[in-house]
Amino acid sequence: MKKTTLIPKLVLAAALVAGAMALPSQAISSGSGCPHHGFCPDIYQPVICSNGVVYSNSCFASLACATGCVPYGLD
Repeated sequence: MKKTTLIPKLVLAAALVAGAMALPSQAISSGSGCPHHGFCPDIYQPVICSNGVVYSNSCFASLACATGCVPYGLD
């Protein structure tokens, strides 16, 4: 009896894994032909870059292909 209850669980697990693999990755692009893709941590360490934009951390600035970034506003 226990073997028949295991099969639906395995099918569900396989479907969840396949669904997770099909998710698109996060992409941020500045429109200048810089196709960086990836995920960034939700850590607030703001930086301001040479384009005048303040990003929540250097990872997001990198994904946006921003250059000349320095720490901003935290003492």
